[in-house]
Amino acid sequence: MVKIIELGTKNSIINNFIAELRDVNIQNDRMRFRRNLERIGEAMALEISKSLEYKDVTITTPLGEKKMSLIAEQPVIGTIMRAGLPLHQGFLNVFDKADNVFIAAYRKYDKNEDFEIRVEYYSAATINERTLILVDPMLATGASIVNCLNGLVNEENIPTKIHIAAVIASKDGIEHIKKCLSNFDITLWIGNIDDELTSQAFIVPGLGDAGDLAFGPKAE
Repeated sequence: MVKIIELGTKNSIINNFIAELRDVNIQNDRMRFRRNLERIGEAMALEISKSLEYKDVTITTPLGEKKMSLIAEQPVIGTIMRAGLPLHQGFLNVFDKADNVFIAAYRKYDKNEDFEIRVEYYSAATINERTLILVDPMLATGASIVNCLNGLVNEENIPTKIHIAAVIASKDGIEHIKKCLSNFDITLWIGNIDDELTSQAFIVPGLGDAGDLAFGPKAE
C-alpha cells in the first residue's frame, strides 16, 4: 500500500523554501539552494516524526523528574548521491542519532538519449525490522527509488515501514511507485506534485537539475 501526503497543499513554510529552489533569479546562489534543501529536510523530518512509535521515559532534572514521550527507535535515513545529500543532512539535523544508507545511482544514456537507471554502490546500515526513510529531491520517473529499494530490501533486510521523501514529484513518477512498490508499506511525503515530464524525463515546471544546482555541473 502506498499513501501519498503532499505537504505543499497546506499553508507551510516548506512552500517558501520550494519557491526559492524553483526561482531562476535565486538558483545561482548554490549555498542558498543547498540550505533550502536542508531546511525542507528538517521540516519534512518533523512531519514524519509525528508518525513514528514513541515510548514513555522518565527524565531526571536538577529539580525532580518528568515523564516524557520519546521516539522508541531512531529511523534509518537513506539517500541517493549526489543531489540527495543536502536533503539528507536536513533529516540528520532532526534524527541526529539515525543510522544511514548511501546509494550511488545515475542515469545511463544511450546514443538515442534513452536511459536506464544504474545502481552501482550501497553503503547501508541494517534496515531489518526498522523504519526506513529514503530521501531524494526529485521524483521524476520513480525508477531510481524503485531500483534502489529493490536493491536494499531482501529476505534478511525487511523494514517494518518505509517513508519516501521528495521535494518535487511528477504524477507519472508517483504512479510508477504505486505500481511497482504496492507490496511495501510506504508513505510518500512530497513537497509539490507537478503534472508533466519532458521527453528527457525532467519534471515540468520542476526546478532543473538539483545536483547541478547544488554542487555544480558535471563534466561531459
